[in-house]
Amino acid sequence: MMNGLFMNAMYGSGGMGWTYILVLIGAVLSMAASAGVKSSFNKFSRVANRAGLTGAQVATQILKANGVYDVSVSHIRGELTDNFNPRTKIVSLSDPVYDSVSVAALGVAAHECGHAMQYNEGYFPLKIRSAILPVANFGSKFGIPIIIVGMLLASSPRFLGGSDLLVRLGIVLFSFGMLFQLVTLPVEFDASRRALATLENMRLMEPDEVYGARKVLKSAAMTYVASAAATILQVLRLVLIFGGGRRRR
Repeated sequence: MMNGLFMNAMYGSGGMGWTYILVLIGAVLSMAASAGVKSSFNKFSRVANRAGLTGAQVATQILKANGVYDVSVSHIRGELTDNFNPRTKIVSLSDPVYDSVSVAALGVAAHECGHAMQYNEGYFPLKIRSAILPVANFGSKFGIPIIIVGMLLASSPRFLGGSDLLVRLGIVLFSFGMLFQLVTLPVEFDASRRALATLENMRLMEPDEVYGARKVLKSAAMTYVASAAATILQVLRLVLIFGGGRRRR
C-alpha cells in the first residue's frame, strides 16, 4: 500500500503522470550530447598535430608557461577520464590523450590545464563549485529517499505535517545538485576558453588545428549543458508533483 502511494504520486496521481516526459527529454539530451562529444573526439583523434607534440608534453608546457609549477601531469586509465584534482594537484590524462599527438588530445589536455590555471589564480566560480560540492553530493544521494520517506509518512494522519516538511526538504536537497550543475557551466566554459587561447598564443598548434580542438571542446561543453538541463527538468518534475503538499492529501 505504501509503495503504491509513492508510485501513484510519481507516475499518475492527480493527472501528473505526463511529467515523466520531462525525465525522458533530459535523458535524450544527455545521450545526444554524449554521442556528439564521442563523435567529435573520434574525428579529430585521427588528425595529428604537425608539431608532433603529445597531450602530456603540451600539458607540461602550458602549466609552466602560466606559472603553475606545483601541478604535475600523470596518466590515468580509461577513455575521456581526464581530470584535474586540486587536492593532489595532478592533471590526469587518459589513454587517448596522454601519449597521443592528435588535435583532440591536445585540446583535452589544454582544457584540464585550464582548470589548474583557474585553481592557481583562485577563480571565483570554481570556489563556489567546490563549496557546493559536499551538499550537492549529499542531496543527490539522499534527496529522493527523503522524499520517499515523506510520502510514506503521508499515509498516516499523525505525520501529515511532518511528511510535507520531509518532502520539501528532499526537493531542496536534490536542488543543490541542479545548482552545482549550473555553477559548473561557467567553470567549464572558462577552462576551454583558456585552453584555446593558450594553444594559439603559445603557437602549440596551427590555426586549423586549433579549430579542431575548438570543435572537440565545444562538443564536450554541450554535455555539461545537457546535464544541467536534465537536472533542471528533474527538479521541475519533483516540484510539479510534490510542490503542493495539499494536493497529495
